[in-house]
Amino acid sequence: MTASDILRNAPTAPCTPWPRHVLTPAAWAELVAALRSEPSLELLAMWADTQQVHTLFHDSTGGGFIPASVQVEGALYPALSPARPAAAWFERMIADLWGHQAEGGTDSRPWLDHGKWDQHAPLSPQATPSLTAPELPEFLPFEGEDLHQIPVGPVHAGIIEPGHFRFTAQGETVARLEIRLGYVHKGTLGLMRGKSPRIAARFAARLSGDSTVAHSIAFARATEAASAAEAPPRAVHLRAVMAELERIANHLGDCGAIANDAAFPLLLARMTFHRERLLQAAGAAFGHRLMMDCVIPGGVAGDIAAGTIPILLQALAAIEAELPELLRVYDDVSSLVDRMVGTGIVRRDLVDAFAPGGFVGRAAGRSFDLRQMPGYAPYHNVVVPVLTTADVDGRFRIRASEISESIRLLRELLDSLPEGPVSVSLTLASGEGIGWAEGFRGDIWHWLRLEAGQISAVFMRDPSWLQWPLLQAAIYGNIVADFPLCNKSFNCSYSGVDL
Repeated sequence: MTASDILRNAPTAPCTPWPRHVLTPAAWAELVAALRSEPSLELLAMWADTQQVHTLFHDSTGGGFIPASVQVEGALYPALSPARPAAAWFERMIADLWGHQAEGGTDSRPWLDHGKWDQHAPLSPQATPSLTAPELPEFLPFEGEDLHQIPVGPVHAGIIEPGHFRFTAQGETVARLEIRLGYVHKGTLGLMRGKSPRIAARFAARLSGDSTVAHSIAFARATEAASAAEAPPRAVHLRAVMAELERIANHLGDCGAIANDAAFPLLLARMTFHRERLLQAAGAAFGHRLMMDCVIPGGVAGDIAAGTIPILLQALAAIEAELPELLRVYDDVSSLVDRMVGTGIVRRDLVDAFAPGGFVGRAAGRSFDLRQMPGYAPYHNVVVPVLTTADVDGRFRIRASEISESIRLLRELLDSLPEGPVSVSLTLASGEGIGWAEGFRGDIWHWLRLEAGQISAVFMRDPSWLQWPLLQAAIYGNIVADFPLCNKSFNCSYSGVDL
C-alpha cells in the first residue's frame, strides 16, 4: 500500500476538523518505508503527549491534511526521520520533553535540553530528577584540508534572540553551518497544561512575539474546534485585520534590515518609519502596538476603537505611496542587487523535502498559503506571489509583494466589517482540535486536547521548524560575510521553536 493508504486505512480518533488516524508501531514502520516512495505526502508537524507521538501530513496532490499518531511502547517508536528529514528536529524535541525515543532516527542528540533542567523529560509522567552536570554540546564532525571553525553566539552583538551558529569554513567559503537553539526554552507547553483556554491563550500569544496575532488566531481556532464553538463574524474580520497589520509591519522591518545588512541604510530608515507609524495606528485601534492578547478563544478581547479606521487607512496609504519608489531604489543600486541576487539559494530538492511555508517556500516555487488552502474565514480572494529564484533577492521581493497584497486585503476588510458581538462564551467541553493561521513567516499550526474545559495536552508549531534547517543549507558555498543577509532573509524565530 501507499503511505496515504496506510494512513487512511488506520482506525481514527475524534479530532476536529480532521479525524486523527492511529497506527500501531508495526503499521507506523510500514508507513515510514512507504513514505520514501510518496514525496507528495509532506510532513508539516510532529509532537507528542504522554502516550503517543502525533504528526500532521499534507497530501500536496490534493488529498488534504491527515493527522496521524503512533502508540509509544517501552518509550520507543519507529523514527520518521529516515524518510522525512524534517522530522529529525521534532524527534529530538520529543525525546527531550516527553522522553519518547525515535528508534532508528537520524540524530539522537539533545535539542532543547542543554543539561541544565531540574528534570529529564519534564512533560512525561515519569519525569526524573536531573542529577548530572551538563555536557559540552556535540557538533557534527568535520574533515578536510584547510578547514576551520567559527563559533558565533549564543550571545550576539545586536539585540536579538540567543542562538549558536557553528560555521565550518575553508577560507571565507562556508562548508557547513550547524545551528544550536533551545536557549530561550520557557516550558510553555507544560505551563499551558491544566489551564483554561482563555488563560492559556496568553502563553500562545508569547510563543513568538513578532507573530503574536497569528499564533493567537491558530490557538483560538484550535480551541474553538475542540469545543465546537464559533467566533462571531465581526471578531473573525477583526482577527484578519490584526493579522494583516502584523504581516505588513514585519515585512517592512525585514526588508529594511536585509538592505541594512548590505550596508544600505536608506531602506531601513524609510521602512522603519512606516513600520513605526503602522504600529502606532495599531496601538490606537486595538490598545497594543503588537496587538498582543487582543485575539482570544471565542473571538477578540475588544472591538476596534471608534474613529481609528481612518488612522489605519492613512498609514496604509503612506506605505503604498512610497513603496514603489523604495523598490526602484533597491533595483537601481547595482552594489545592493549584487549582494542579493544568487546569494543563499535553497535547492529545490530541499524545498520538496522540508515543505517550508511563507516567503521561504514561495521564493522557491512552493505556493502554499493557509489562507487559500485549507482556507479560513474571512479570506476568499488572497493573491499569493511566487518566484523560483530561491535566493535572498527572491525572499525580499516576496515580502514586498505581500505588503501590497495585505494593504489591498485590509482595505476590503475595513470596508466590510460586519456588525455584531466580538466574542462568545466557551463551554467546559472535552475534545480535540487543530487550528491554523497564516503568519508573516508562513503556516502556523496549533493542536490541543480539552478535558472538561481544561487543556490536557497542547502543541504549537511555528513555521521556523521547517525553515531553520534550510538556512543551514542555504549558506553552503557562500562567504561568511553573506551570512547576515541569508539569516535576515529567513528571519526564523528562535523562541518559536524553543517552546
